[in-house]
Formats: sequence, C-alpha cells, structure tokens
Amino acid sequence: MEGVPESHTGWTFLTNHARVLAVIADNHTARIRDIAAHCRLTERAVQKIISDLEQDGYLSHRREGRGNTYRIEPGKVLRHPAEAGLTVASLLSLLIQDEVSRARRPESDQRGD
Repeated sequence: MEGVPESHTGWTFLTNHARVLAVIADNHTARIRDIAAHCRLTERAVQKIISDLEQDGYLSHRREGRGNTYRIEPGKVLRHPAEAGLTVASLLSLLIQDEVSRARRPESDQRGD
C-alpha cells in the first residue's frame, strides 16, 4: 500500500481505535484487510476495534453486496474525561487536516530534511 509508514515500536500519540476511525472516515467502504494494512494491525484486531466502536455507538455499518459501508456518528462525544465535550468530528477534522497538509508537502519536508 503506497504511503503506509513502516511498523513502529514503542508508544504513540494515537490509539489504534483513533487510527481505524480515521481510515474509515477517509473511506466509508474500506475493507477490513485494507484498514489493517494501513494501520499496521491484524485483521482480527481491526474487527475487534470496529466491534468496540459499534458497541459504544461511534460507528455503524450496513452490508452492501460483499462489503460494508460504515457510518460514523460525528456528534458522539469522546470517552475520556480529559476530552469532555470534544466530538468525534473534531478529532477527525484534526487528523484529516494533518493528512491533507502532509500530502501537499514534498517528501523531504515530511522527513525533516
């Protein structure tokens, strides 16, 4: 998959749940296999994350043919008390904004050269 970073060890700023949600926000018909590849997770882990997100009302899906179409609940408030009042839409807007700006920058700028 083009543009997917290499795997990483150690801690990161975003949870896997946020990563999966961001991929789905970018492509509402993404396959679990593609989400897993983009997020560097197993397909089983992505299935569990999607189940978590659906169970808590952040995400729903509709079966269309052999695939799924996902719907994100943009007004749903984030779970952690430190983010009280922040919505899924506000989180995704930050993530998507960053993706757009990174896509516009030359590769040498992205590496910090």
